[in-house]
Amino acid sequence: QLQLVESGGGLVQPGGSLTLACTVNKFTLNTFSIGWFRQAAGKEREGISCIGSSSGITDYADSVKGRFTTSKDNAKNTVYLQMNSLKTEDTGVYYCAPVIPKQPGCLMSPYFDDYWGQGTQVTVSS
Repeated sequence: QLQLVESGGGLVQPGGSLTLACTVNKFTLNTFSIGWFRQAAGKEREGISCIGSSSGITDYADSVKGRFTTSKDNAKNTVYLQMNSLKTEDTGVYYCAPVIPKQPGCLMSPYFDDYWGQGTQVTVSS
């Protein structure tokens, strides 16, 4: 049974940092690669990062490469998104979800078309 819950969002000034957490159950973490997605108001949801289930290989969208880092702690059943040098255009609702696997690594495309959690709001504003 899938289980993913996002947390850690909030209000941060431009240039600041924030760490999001995606709490999953063991089944989800062992079975699926996990991706982070975001959706800004009036825009489509976009994939921004992913981490391979067994390989731990990560990939990032060009818009966040060099600023965001995805990692996971298997002991805590948690996938993280460390966000640095935040910009106003990073504002949006952030989601984690299973993604399509790739050998090696992952794709920033959702594995399921209709599985989305509540997400966590990130607002970058002065």
